[in-house]
Amino acid sequence: MLTVVFCSAAEPTSKANANLKRILKRYPQADVNKDGMLTLTEAKAFQKKRQNRETIRPKLKPTNADISYGPHKRNRLDLWLVKSDEPTPLLVCIHGGGFKGGDKSKYQQQVGLIKRMHDAGISVAAVNYRLTEGGKHPLPIAYHDCGRALQFLRHHAKKYNLDKARFAATGGSAGACTLMWLAFHKDLADAKNSDPVLRESTRLIAIGPDNGQPTLDPGTFRKWFNTESLPEHPAMRAIYGLPGEGEIKWTQKLASHARDISPITHLTSEAPPCYMVYTPGDVPVDQSTRPGVWVHHPRLGIKLKKEMDKLGVECHVQYKDSPQVVGYRDQKDFLINKLTGK
Repeated sequence: MLTVVFCSAAEPTSKANANLKRILKRYPQADVNKDGMLTLTEAKAFQKKRQNRETIRPKLKPTNADISYGPHKRNRLDLWLVKSDEPTPLLVCIHGGGFKGGDKSKYQQQVGLIKRMHDAGISVAAVNYRLTEGGKHPLPIAYHDCGRALQFLRHHAKKYNLDKARFAATGGSAGACTLMWLAFHKDLADAKNSDPVLRESTRLIAIGPDNGQPTLDPGTFRKWFNTESLPEHPAMRAIYGLPGEGEIKWTQKLASHARDISPITHLTSEAPPCYMVYTPGDVPVDQSTRPGVWVHHPRLGIKLKKEMDKLGVECHVQYKDSPQVVGYRDQKDFLINKLTGK
């Protein structure tokens, strides 16, 4: 998501402003006059153009919108229920945004996804969760919010005509990281909890992460990319619960936290089948690679697949120029197969 926020008397440009420089690198087409420099005016115009393009995309309104599943204002979900005489499987969608942005409303524009699931007899949910807010809500808060959403939907399965035994999940980036953590972590069900919602299971029978991160441990990232250093991702401080800016100073406690919020830490042979999709190809990564590239790099999926293969858990990874996944037309076909057996 492109966000442009500045307050300055003199118009900033990409020559001196890091945010504008980042936008120019990612969206060179924003430089309208092609002078190699992005002004704030150009950036705002480009942002408005993108927003206008988003508003004219077709949308599919939920059958049940903005359902509260917990006490926080971000604990809301939407449902696109399919009509059926029997309880239906459910695909839960979790939005991305670096844990600091994003919204479930994006799935109203995923008309193709929802219609394809409905054609297969599968209902669809989209979940909001608490954002980091500069470190106020560090991980694993978002994980537990989404876990509670799963538990809420199971608790109300009869009301919404859902099959509690057939829940799967998909999502992009931060959403993909979240669903992997829930899929690999032990069940969050607490049989003795006074809240009946929290007695329900968080189990998933299949997952379809897009551009996801199996790890949030910088040391693991560097090891996987075989590099001594990587540019710090701007979302990382808040993810770890660190306010402000500046280079992260690592302690044993922080390192332990990074491992705990990394999905791969919790991977066991009990994990559900997984079909990962990455948009980029397997391009080289070094100290100059921008964070938006290495944090969505297919090598993350390749490394996870290697570990899942060792455990005998079905896992597929698809990326630009990768071999075709055998047995499934695409990720949606995989999810439909796991949810319906067809």
